[in-house]
Amino acid sequence: MKAPNLSKLEDALGHAFRDPALLELALTHSSFAREAESQAAAKGEEIVVGDNEQLEFLGDAVLGLVTSQELYLRFPKFQEGQLSKLRAYLVSEKHLFVAAKRLKIGRYLRLGRGEELSGGRDKTALQVDALEALLAAMYLDAGLEKPRAFVLEKVIGGEMRKLARRKTDSPLPVTDYKSALQETSHASGFLQPSYAVVREQGPQHKKTFTIEVRIRRAEKSRPEYSAEAEGTTKKKAEQAAAEIALKYLQSLKKARAAAKRVDKDTALES
Repeated sequence: MKAPNLSKLEDALGHAFRDPALLELALTHSSFAREAESQAAAKGEEIVVGDNEQLEFLGDAVLGLVTSQELYLRFPKFQEGQLSKLRAYLVSEKHLFVAAKRLKIGRYLRLGRGEELSGGRDKTALQVDALEALLAAMYLDAGLEKPRAFVLEKVIGGEMRKLARRKTDSPLPVTDYKSALQETSHASGFLQPSYAVVREQGPQHKKTFTIEVRIRRAEKSRPEYSAEAEGTTKKKAEQAAAEIALKYLQSLKKARAAAKRVDKDTALES
């Protein structure tokens, strides 16, 4: 595949890189790097090709800092727990993927042949990882102000304005089902949910994982409830299983509340 012109991506980011190598590195998936190294080794050459994983790590910190600072400034009366939940909501994969799609990051990724053939350009995780790597690349190339402006305008700006208009006590949409399930389990008298890999299927570059979540009231007791779900990564499968279990616990809570209302009405009638 012909390498795309990166100037359009720079325009969308609002930053022209002084060091173009940083931009290329941010778009380089590990599959591309390992494939290039293997091809060189076959020719008797030994080279090291960088990928975007370290930049992704740094970019996650840049995103967290910018978002935390903005929340701190906008909501000075909020407690730490409230701010943490808002930050988790704003930097969730769902919102980052929306921003990545707007940038058309998929078309710019440098992928190995296997990842290319398995539809890597359309994978949420790869696009989100590259977006975080791009934030780090901008930071290293020009300091914090460039990625800060981009994050506030293109990543969290719209949701931040919605948050400013919402009522303080209205619940946030759930984006991290594992955390929500853990909180609900604790409030309902259960232990922390446990997760186990049930199956792994498919070739190495296109695996499907099946995860089971188990909910118990006591250690070593039989699970009171369990649910299975599939995902292209263990993390996604865990989130999907947690979502199913969370809906179950929520239905139990509603059923108990309805039963209490019936008992109360019956007592009043008698």
